Amino acid sequence: MSLLVVGLSHRTAPVTVLERAALEDGARAKLLLDALAAEPATEAAVLATCNRIELYADVDKFHAGVAELSTLLAQHSGVGLDELTPYLYVHYEDRAVHHLLSVACGLDSMVVGEGQILGQIKDALAVGQELHTAGRLLNDLFQQALRVGKRAHSETGIDRAGQSLVTFGLAQLVPATGDVRGKRALVVGAGSMSSLAATTLARAGVAELTVANRTVERAERLARTLTEQGTPARAVTMSEVRAELARADIVVSCTGATGLVLTADDLRAALAARPAAGPVAVLDLAMPRDIDGAAGDLDGVTLVDIESLAAASADAPMAADVDQVRAIVSQEVEAFGAAQRAARITPTVVALRAMAADVVAGELSRLDGRLPGLNDKQRAEITQTVRRVVDKLLHAPTVRVKQLAGEPGGAGYADALRELFDLDPLAVAAVSRADTPGSAQGTAEPNRGRA
Repeated sequence: MSLLVVGLSHRTAPVTVLERAALEDGARAKLLLDALAAEPATEAAVLATCNRIELYADVDKFHAGVAELSTLLAQHSGVGLDELTPYLYVHYEDRAVHHLLSVACGLDSMVVGEGQILGQIKDALAVGQELHTAGRLLNDLFQQALRVGKRAHSETGIDRAGQSLVTFGLAQLVPATGDVRGKRALVVGAGSMSSLAATTLARAGVAELTVANRTVERAERLARTLTEQGTPARAVTMSEVRAELARADIVVSCTGATGLVLTADDLRAALAARPAAGPVAVLDLAMPRDIDGAAGDLDGVTLVDIESLAAASADAPMAADVDQVRAIVSQEVEAFGAAQRAARITPTVVALRAMAADVVAGELSRLDGRLPGLNDKQRAEITQTVRRVVDKLLHAPTVRVKQLAGEPGGAGYADALRELFDLDPLAVAAVSRADTPGSAQGTAEPNRGRA
């Protein structure tokens, strides 16, 4: 089996296509289950953020796998396959590993170096575990990606190369808002992105903050936390958002809605209802978008959305630390490949030792029949001696074959071992199945927010 990823991102597709292809939470689960039901795939995981949709799978046929995963992405995203195909990228084996580790380190993000992607990778792993679609390979891969991402942020200055999408987006509003201290802010949504936006605005010194969310209890929890931290905050329902617009100087929206949350007419009405003239700065971090793009054409409204962020980030300077992170990724890709190659031979080694144990047991049983007069001490000494001889004979070749299997091109050593010792393929396969981790192993807590 081999690792394959098919996806599209802000690097390959226009925002209008990404917006249409965005997956709702229910669609992600259905995509995973359908991917697992497809013939080429035995494992599957989906990494879906505001600027990427990627389907990872362990497949036994490359071309069939690419065709099947591409078709599934088209079916579940609602974008026709012919239209979607030009924007898709495909990575296989080591290139697929390299891609995910680069994503985890923020090298492939719209804002280079941002750390929010780690939460989204953690979420993707948790969903795959919950649905039992992530097996040994994808569990190992995604756990490795989380470790490498944390390593990159702790060992380098990649954080200096970029900011979170929230911070970067708010920075684009500065020409319109100036100093945010003393301003009134409205945050629509209470997921991880919206919560980060609210916290960032609070730390920047906004005078008051209103949180709106479909589930008002989540908005109340966030408002209560902000108030306890020193920023007056209150929660409102989604039906009150349009009325709150008239009071807000800054609006940040990031919900999971499939349609527009605010139209240009809503913003126009809010401007007319404002007690005092003044601009409104709007940041739309949702995908698909929450706010009508036409609102940016209104006098008094500055709109920053994913599309304008993509254009702005293209001009952002790259930090020297990026090269160091790339070196870390290359090292970790090699290490992951070596570990996976070594792991593939483990069932063969276990089966070999099991066969040797059966031979020892059979010979000792035969010895008991031929020498019935042996006392317990003699029998125990002979048993220990025979087992020690077998262990010593097997130790060097099994250790060495694991080392060789971890090197590039080492996959053939398992086949050679099975052939030389005439191992039963079914016995090896049984070891592989028994050694597959359950869904609860290495479970990651989900991070359900959008980004």
